[in-house]
Amino acid sequence: MLDARVITALEEIVGLEQVTTQKADRICYSYDATQQSFLPDVVVHPANAQEISKVMLLANAEKVPVFPRGAGSGFTGGSLPTRGGIVLVTTRLDRILRIDGDNLVAEVEPGVVTEQFQQAAEKAGLFYPPDPASLKFSTLGGNVAECAGGPRCVKYGVTKDYILGLEVVTPQGDIIRTGGETMKGVVGYDLTKLMCGSEGTLGIITRIVIKLLPLPEAKKTMLVLFDSIDGAAQAVSEITRAKIIPTTLEFMDATTIDCVRKATGLDLPETAKAVLIIEVDGEQGMIERQAQRILEVVRPLGVVETRVADTAAESEEIWKVRRLVSPSLRKVNPDKFNEDICVPRSKVPEMIRRVEAIAEKYAIPIVNFGHAGDGNIHVNIMVDKKQPGIEEKAEAAIEEIFAATLELGGTMSGEHGVGITKAPYIPMELDPAAVAYMKAIKRTLDPNNVLNPGKIFLEDEKTFHRAS
Repeated sequence: MLDARVITALEEIVGLEQVTTQKADRICYSYDATQQSFLPDVVVHPANAQEISKVMLLANAEKVPVFPRGAGSGFTGGSLPTRGGIVLVTTRLDRILRIDGDNLVAEVEPGVVTEQFQQAAEKAGLFYPPDPASLKFSTLGGNVAECAGGPRCVKYGVTKDYILGLEVVTPQGDIIRTGGETMKGVVGYDLTKLMCGSEGTLGIITRIVIKLLPLPEAKKTMLVLFDSIDGAAQAVSEITRAKIIPTTLEFMDATTIDCVRKATGLDLPETAKAVLIIEVDGEQGMIERQAQRILEVVRPLGVVETRVADTAAESEEIWKVRRLVSPSLRKVNPDKFNEDICVPRSKVPEMIRRVEAIAEKYAIPIVNFGHAGDGNIHVNIMVDKKQPGIEEKAEAAIEEIFAATLELGGTMSGEHGVGITKAPYIPMELDPAAVAYMKAIKRTLDPNNVLNPGKIFLEDEKTFHRAS
């Protein structure tokens, strides 16, 4: 537990009611979507950059670790307080400061929920494309810290492609601004891009300048079922070759289809071994032509059935198939390891076959779905952690999956980040010189190693404070 005078100093900075040391409250901030848990010593809720700056100055003086946290929806443990210390929650910074339709920019605080910002932009006739699956509760600050993606990134790109500038509190307590509000700007190093995806290890984001687009006039959704994963993968290539970049290209493999079919009773043909959900957006006449062309080019590739939405309700029915995937997985086994590998999209069938072989080797069900347009596969290793030795088997399977991913020219994480769960595997993907370069940046910006220590790069875990 922290010294009482540190707690008192925190109360003076953010206010007595915004600091808690009660165990029940601390437990609420001890875990994330990984379901791993580490108990912090104190939780603070600052209101602005100035208060966060003072917290970081205190943390450096007292050598106390600080763990920034938004909604805590991450899948790799990036916000977990693995060394006790201070959990610094940014959800009070939740204002949309402005939406500028003339310049197609917005300025927001990090605690704004992603979907709420998207809705506000759309009311102004504007569009913020990044759409992580957690958008109903994840915050924009967390999206930037993890460089979140989502289904629409095949056409529109990921979070970093929409971040023009940031206000950041540095590990040593300085408040800096990076980037700006212009589409061009090459003065100095690109600190904005450095912060995007840095997982809260290099600074705490307090304001975000976001690039917006005009809202597309219309969209059209299609569900295409194939008799093989190869046909679905070839369809992705053929669609691109036809000079069409869909908004989304989501896929589900045979195991996923079977899970959804058994859990929900949805009418999906037994002959369907892969599914693509394809959506196009833009001007109404254009998307009608694109949809027709897509159906033409995929027809020879083992199509079992196609469903085309003509109304918003029908589009919702198609997306229902995808949204039912995660709930249906629990019918396989109660626990899961959720990995987000990414391979060149032409390698998706080979990667699926490799995963199937690994699943057979370890006798563990593995369910695959994700973003076919950019080769981002969500690999779900389904287990019952009550079974003796099952977690060790799952970890061995994960290591083999990562090795296969890298062999095919991919990466171990497309959008979830590294955190603590993927830190042990960093040497598989990055060469020692690159890791040393990154660690040098961290040491320079955070010499006392107080900001989100132990994330991305594996360190001594003996100091972890697990919740009890």
